[in-house]
Amino acid sequence: MTDKIKVAVNGYGTIGKRVADAVTLQGDMELVGVSKTKPDYEAYTAAQKGYAIYAVDPVKAGPSFKEAGLSLAGSSEEMVKKADVVVDATPSGIGKENKALYEKLGKKAIFQGGEKHELAGISFNAAADYDQAIGKQFARVVSCNTSALCRLIYALDTAFGIKKAQVVLVRRGGDPDDIKRGPINAIVPDPIELPSHHGPDVQTVMPHIKITTAAMKVPTTLMHMHFVNIALKGTPSRKDVIDAIKKWRRLWLIPGWYNIKSTGDIMELGRVLGRPKSDMMENCIWEESVTVDEDGDINLFQAVNQESDAIPENIDCIRAITGMEKDKMKSMEKTDKALGIGKFKPWKLAPP
Repeated sequence: MTDKIKVAVNGYGTIGKRVADAVTLQGDMELVGVSKTKPDYEAYTAAQKGYAIYAVDPVKAGPSFKEAGLSLAGSSEEMVKKADVVVDATPSGIGKENKALYEKLGKKAIFQGGEKHELAGISFNAAADYDQAIGKQFARVVSCNTSALCRLIYALDTAFGIKKAQVVLVRRGGDPDDIKRGPINAIVPDPIELPSHHGPDVQTVMPHIKITTAAMKVPTTLMHMHFVNIALKGTPSRKDVIDAIKKWRRLWLIPGWYNIKSTGDIMELGRVLGRPKSDMMENCIWEESVTVDEDGDINLFQAVNQESDAIPENIDCIRAITGMEKDKMKSMEKTDKALGIGKFKPWKLAPP
């Protein structure tokens, strides 16, 4: 491996385009290219950014790319051959099909939370189990909701110890561009059977945590919302809990004086800060909601941006499975600094 990790992004949709952008901001990584099945506005923006575009089936798709004025660098298999590691950001179920190619070519690969834990054997969260992924061929970055829960639970578990966690997830009905899911005019238990998959998914990262989750979908596209109740082994003060959360840049406590009352306000903050795609990659926790009762039970609300929350975990996972960085804190620091995580100020200040 060279000084820079060569990364291929297989699938250039909601997650893939964000991972590709994040890779280009890392000093120790190089983007080989991205794959597309057909030309569209995302392929156009990839070309405008100078990303090499590879087609899943260049023979079939070649004419349509040519007609759109977009050049192809080759097939997605050729892209994989050039990479040290592949971030598979294809739709759920396709990653399972792609695994055979990665095995054939002897390539490392990272799958997303839409795939089953068994596909990779390791479910990844940077803070909680970075060490487990070091040097492995395959890993799976857990979903946005599970990533957010793992961050928070790990922070509180390491600080105080956790008896049990109970979480109610209010999930967005679809991504902003996902029109096939709407219009929506209902609240949908998803799933109806309890618990939801999120609790067991957290346990693929932290098996010792007792957690129960329930989820529902509501007609919004902006973010997910979690109500979290955690019973601690000790009885810390509210200040102790606040201080424990503040130690982690990916956990953002929203000050009350910000007057942020909704997920809409959070995403608007991302826009006015000039964050790319208005992404809020941190857990957005209302500080006013954090309460601790006399038994040591914590309650809080946190909002999770489904499009970007797991992006920093993908970047850290790249370093882990390639062995480029064996210290999780150093990797997270590099990632957070490059992506502006934990900094709530305009990216570019106006000249005086």
